[in-house]
Amino acid sequence: MHRIVLDTNVVVAALRSRNGASFAVMSRLDSDEFVTCLSVPVVIEYEAVAMRLVGSTHSVSRDDIEGLVDYMCKVGVPHVIDFLWRPFLRDANDDMILELAVNARCDFIVTHNIRDFRGVERFGIQSITPKEFLKLLEVQP
Repeated sequence: MHRIVLDTNVVVAALRSRNGASFAVMSRLDSDEFVTCLSVPVVIEYEAVAMRLVGSTHSVSRDDIEGLVDYMCKVGVPHVIDFLWRPFLRDANDDMILELAVNARCDFIVTHNIRDFRGVERFGIQSITPKEFLKLLEVQP
């Protein structure tokens, strides 16, 4: 079973639209197809960035976001970050995602910004878009 970390942009994209690959990945969080890994800093990041949608044209409420984050914590696998790899990537928030992926021994970082994760292959991790990840899941028996 694949172990993944979701980049924050995937969570936000799923909140913005039910029609994309991000929403399809998020809809499978509780499936037996993959395991989503979490850390406290990453969960805080998800919630903080998602809260920026409240009051926008996306009709997402605080309760919606809190419910989603609670659900992600319920179905995800928590990890404590034992070792920091900073600075490795250009953005400190991306380093936080990478550190979780390394510590949790993830196969993939699912993101819309593949270029932001250049070099993660050194850790045996592949950055992949939500659409590519869904295709990978469909191929599996």
